[in-house]
Amino acid sequence: MSSVLYDVPGPVARARNRTLSVVGVGALLAFLGFVGWRFAEAGAFSARMWEWITYINIQYLLLDALWNTVSAFLVAAVLSLLFGAVFAAGRLSDHRLVSGPATAIVELFRAIPLLILIFILYFGMSQGLGIEISAFWAVVIGLMLYNGSVLAEVFRAGVNAVPRGQREAAYALGLRKTQVMTNVLLPQAVRSMLPTILSQLVVVLKDTALGFIILYPELLYQARFLGSQNQLGAPILQVAIVIAIIYIGLCLILSGVSRLVEKRLTRGPAAPKTTDTGQVGGAGAVL
Repeated sequence: MSSVLYDVPGPVARARNRTLSVVGVGALLAFLGFVGWRFAEAGAFSARMWEWITYINIQYLLLDALWNTVSAFLVAAVLSLLFGAVFAAGRLSDHRLVSGPATAIVELFRAIPLLILIFILYFGMSQGLGIEISAFWAVVIGLMLYNGSVLAEVFRAGVNAVPRGQREAAYALGLRKTQVMTNVLLPQAVRSMLPTILSQLVVVLKDTALGFIILYPELLYQARFLGSQNQLGAPILQVAIVIAIIYIGLCLILSGVSRLVEKRLTRGPAAPKTTDTGQVGGAGAVL
């Protein structure tokens, strides 16, 4: 038995794959065990190296850094989605005066590395144009321009992936282009685009860490500060582990929200109620 893309593995292939999976997991666990053993030998897990996390001021410092990271992510995520939607609509326009500039802007900001965008916004705007931009907005606008351009391509590809017959049928019913886009194409396209949109939002969340370059006090900036404190024992590894766990938790929360949204979008309409006689609805439906 085979599918379009590959042959379905038989009993021998399945047994071989299970064996390779067990060997791979065993090797990974052995590597992690070796790394943990070496860290333990070096005293990385001693109580003295973790004492810093019990200080209330450091806990408040990490909470402030967490809020700075989350606030930058939330604002950048909303602006990126809006930017992507607007410029995707521009690229899909039939008018060259609209689609041409939209395409140029999207391709431009997709090609510039995000770190360079942040540097231009934070340092270049003040020196070249005399416009002062705070570290927060330099990070947010840089994230919006880069990730919004990527999302614009995601939206455009998702809309174009809807079968052409859906569009033609909607036009045949007399719907305008805006109605076709909002009522027919987008509801179908969003379902297929949702995993890619989630992946890009995770990128937005992790890229907030680039703000430490311009001294934006987010998680990575505070991790670097705490890890360099000799009076705390310079616990750079311990701080990095805590920050990594926080980022993992944020990504898991984002994935959970995405799954809830996906379930709501893919949930079909409720089936109509039927009476004992098999007719749809009750007496009111019969009348």
